[in-house]
Amino acid sequence: MKWSLLCLRVHVVASTVASPLALLLLVGLLASCSHMQEAIAAKGSKRGPCAESIPKMYARVSPAVVFIAATSINPYQLTERVTHIVASGFIFDPSGLILTNAHVAVGRQSIVVTLDDGTSLPAQLVGADPIFDVAVLRIAPPSKGSLPAAVLGNSDGVPIGEEVVAIGNPLGLEQTLTRGIVSSINRILPETPFSIFEPLIQTDTPINPGNSGGPLLNRCGEVIGINTAVMPEAQNIGFVIPINLAKSILPALLNHGHVVRPWIGFQGQLIGGAIVDLLRLPLVEGLLVEVVEPGSPAEQAGLRGGDLELAVGGREFLIGGDIITSINGTPLDSEEKLLDAMRALRVGATVTLKAFRDGKDVEVAYALPERPMLPGDIQGHQSLVPLRRQGVRLPAVRDPAKVPR
Repeated sequence: MKWSLLCLRVHVVASTVASPLALLLLVGLLASCSHMQEAIAAKGSKRGPCAESIPKMYARVSPAVVFIAATSINPYQLTERVTHIVASGFIFDPSGLILTNAHVAVGRQSIVVTLDDGTSLPAQLVGADPIFDVAVLRIAPPSKGSLPAAVLGNSDGVPIGEEVVAIGNPLGLEQTLTRGIVSSINRILPETPFSIFEPLIQTDTPINPGNSGGPLLNRCGEVIGINTAVMPEAQNIGFVIPINLAKSILPALLNHGHVVRPWIGFQGQLIGGAIVDLLRLPLVEGLLVEVVEPGSPAEQAGLRGGDLELAVGGREFLIGGDIITSINGTPLDSEEKLLDAMRALRVGATVTLKAFRDGKDVEVAYALPERPMLPGDIQGHQSLVPLRRQGVRLPAVRDPAKVPR
């Protein structure tokens, strides 16, 4: 405060001095004031955990990051029946609760967690959601002391360009730190179940198989996401589940072991006026039904899927099925309205669909049961490579307009 007042007085005096020598001395004082103010500002900015060095942040947070080894057995195969997977996770509650990816934990006969100090413990699957690829594991807390826990941050409003770090076990190399930035936000990826509900964070932070389930941290050392997948044949294009999405389903995973969702029973993608005009077919704008899931309420209600494959401008369509123009009165002329309509659906409620079929408008209504786990749910993202040791190379991302099922 005293330096600020002194510098203010120097500025005022300098503006009235006519002597060259006196003015030269005052200029020197002004420079000293400037340096002093910069030092004070720098000192103030270094307060708090957000300004600590990356090595110190790593030393503080890494004890909460764990190594996960999981084993699964396929009794229907004659060879290569046993699969071993290594991945990452992080303790978020000192009682022994761990967050990781569902594709790491679902369907495994055994899961072993290794702590930062080398202790290996069996883990129990508490709950998992294969659609959002989030799982919660539990390990026994120590008889003395407590487990370290990472702080869950806020992923809303994460700016593009923010510096981030990832801690995990890439390719089985324990406790590895990599650094990068947030490359993009709100990434809606194709061919991902319920992808429209899961806007991912894109990062150039180097992540590899084995990083799956590990934390992406901001410079405060807070978890802002869970590393989940990479784009094949790309360099440093990784995708992260926003931590706020994981936090939103944590109560369901802890209380019920899964997330309760309505089963609408079909998959498709939006088509707009440009596609309709280009094809010159009796089509309308709306949600093109491409696949009706077997045994679903949509199949029982007679909803029709497509039967003719068509590629337009790099996008693939399966045309010939119904085109849903509205859900419960909400017109499906944008992704935002589709998202609003889907979010409003509830288990046990009746959904009313207006559809365009064979040049005519029809109405289809049916009750919505709880969505079961479907065979494709536990195979990971279809257009990405899950961050596990034995990931399979899959086609690259083509189009972000796929619609949830």
